[in-house]
Amino acid sequence: MLEGKKIVLGITGSIAAYKACLIIRGLIKKGAEVQVVITPAGKEFITPITLSALTSKPVISEFFSQRDGTWHSHVDLGLWADAMLIAPATASTIGKMANGIADNMLITTYLSMKAPVFVAPAMDLDMYAHPTTQANLETLKANGNHIIEPGTGFLASKLEGKGRMEEPERIIEILDDFFDGREQDLEGKRILVTAGPTYEKLDPVRFIGNYSSGKMGIALAEECAKRGAMVELICGPISLKTNKKNICRHDVESANQMYEKAIDLYPSCDVGILCAAVADFTPAEVADNKIKREGDQLVLRLNPTKDIAKELGSIKKSSQRLIGFALETNDEHAHARQKLKKKNFDFIVLNSLNDQGAGFRHDTNKISIIDMEGETTYPLKPKKEVAKDIIDHLMEILK
Repeated sequence: MLEGKKIVLGITGSIAAYKACLIIRGLIKKGAEVQVVITPAGKEFITPITLSALTSKPVISEFFSQRDGTWHSHVDLGLWADAMLIAPATASTIGKMANGIADNMLITTYLSMKAPVFVAPAMDLDMYAHPTTQANLETLKANGNHIIEPGTGFLASKLEGKGRMEEPERIIEILDDFFDGREQDLEGKRILVTAGPTYEKLDPVRFIGNYSSGKMGIALAEECAKRGAMVELICGPISLKTNKKNICRHDVESANQMYEKAIDLYPSCDVGILCAAVADFTPAEVADNKIKREGDQLVLRLNPTKDIAKELGSIKKSSQRLIGFALETNDEHAHARQKLKKKNFDFIVLNSLNDQGAGFRHDTNKISIIDMEGETTYPLKPKKEVAKDIIDHLMEILK
């Protein structure tokens, strides 16, 4: 939601100043307009020419731009901006901000700022953990500033003594979340999300699995968390990480482990979103040792796994909602509608492997949302945008 937003980016004298280039590129890519204000010390780490080339705007550093009396108005900048981001913010700059020491253009701009201010500290661990720095950060928080905790990616509620500046993509995501007006419409809700594949062991080194990356499930969990929900995320074996503080992650491997965790958690949740690609069959026997190549054939006997969706659908209370997913290869809509009724879903999200760019491993997806009232089809989108569409539909039935 950064499209059209005006961002003042303050850069200070930290080794992390080079990351400001990535922040600028990310903000502009999302449609924001960026004006850089840099301290004299900041120019020792990165040149204004580089920053100006990225923003297509002259970099502001001094009060006076020329010797003819032309000057930069920090008051005008404070009125122009939709937000101010200071990244990196050194201990010195944080101290000046907390105590109103307006000895450079960045601090005077900060003191004139009418828009929300975000601060991304960057310093060594000892400096960050020092009581003086912590007291200054507490002062900034008390004054309504948003402190981006180093190394965690969350808007600060408790400082954890880490000095490294948060990564640029997370800083951008925090600003993007802040301007998303829908972010708190799930506040007070508890939501169960399943994500990724399951692995069914054949022996100590082999398993039966699928190609699910977990990207869609993670996107859904983070969208719910961003909008205020407490999320119970059950993940199969995936490498993706989650960064929202209100996501409680439970890592499992097999279909049975996912079943047991889902059965345990769903009764205390308001909504279940079953996005995981759970194995339908599991080996009848698991070898204790690695199976050797012997003979021309290897015959495997498979037993059906427990049906998580069917079980949750059978215990669903009238106050609860349950959302399913259907990944199909043929007769997609008929199979999805059959599954909708059979599993007692409130709606089902259908995507087909026949659609280019949809399904496993892709960063995009093309879905149809089907319920008892009808069907809505969406164009191919990034999975984060697809997650918004799904949760928007969920909000319609929660109202």
